[in-house]
Amino acid sequence: MKNSSRKNTLIGAISVLVMLAVWKVLSLYFKSDFILPSPENTLLSTIQLICTAEFLKIIGATILRGLIGFIIAAILGIGLGILAGMYDSLAAWMKPIVITFRATPVVAIILLALIWFTPNTVPVFIAFLTMFPLIYINVTDGFNSMDVSLVEMAKFYGASGKKIVTEVYIPSIIPFIISGISSAVGIGWRAIIVGEVLAQPTYGIGTVMQSAQTFLNVDILIAWTLIAVLLSSGFEAIIRWEERRIFTWK
Repeated sequence: MKNSSRKNTLIGAISVLVMLAVWKVLSLYFKSDFILPSPENTLLSTIQLICTAEFLKIIGATILRGLIGFIIAAILGIGLGILAGMYDSLAAWMKPIVITFRATPVVAIILLALIWFTPNTVPVFIAFLTMFPLIYINVTDGFNSMDVSLVEMAKFYGASGKKIVTEVYIPSIIPFIISGISSAVGIGWRAIIVGEVLAQPTYGIGTVMQSAQTFLNVDILIAWTLIAVLLSSGFEAIIRWEERRIFTWK
């Protein structure tokens, strides 16, 4: 197992080196920082951004919006998903709503949100609408794949409704909840930044990316993109670590 893990780590490192090499070759081909700056220039720009006084305000504002949207989506997605799994009538009621959320283009939602909300609220609204369906659907899928005999056995032995929910339903759907959260965070993070690009709040990664694009600061644009990727990867790593910890405990 350890040898396999080391091999995969090595392959991943080689993949990163190959991407950097291709990036370097293309930057030499175009010979223009206005088209594609070199990796070393982009790294220097990234370090300079991190050292600026407003860096923490910018990423902090984006992270805060993401967390608010995620918390609302998780509470409603898990709560309604559990209830929909228990009551078919609620599942039938929620189905067209969730389908509408998933089928509506993100850009269309953002354009409407720009009319309805303030620039600081638009990314939160987009984050919620993007993440909620993924979490809800995963929770209901967990119920659909649940072993019905476990519920029947719990009822046979006189377990209360609360105990059935906490000791049968939730443990059975935890893998689906974790999977839904992981997918939601990955997609929701990108939606938040798109929302910031269009809404232009005072602070936000999307705001500074749009500004960099306007003034053709391609190195700054790529630097902020790399920072966004690192933040997204960091949150996903935390979720995966928590997933392993939960399953080890179980």
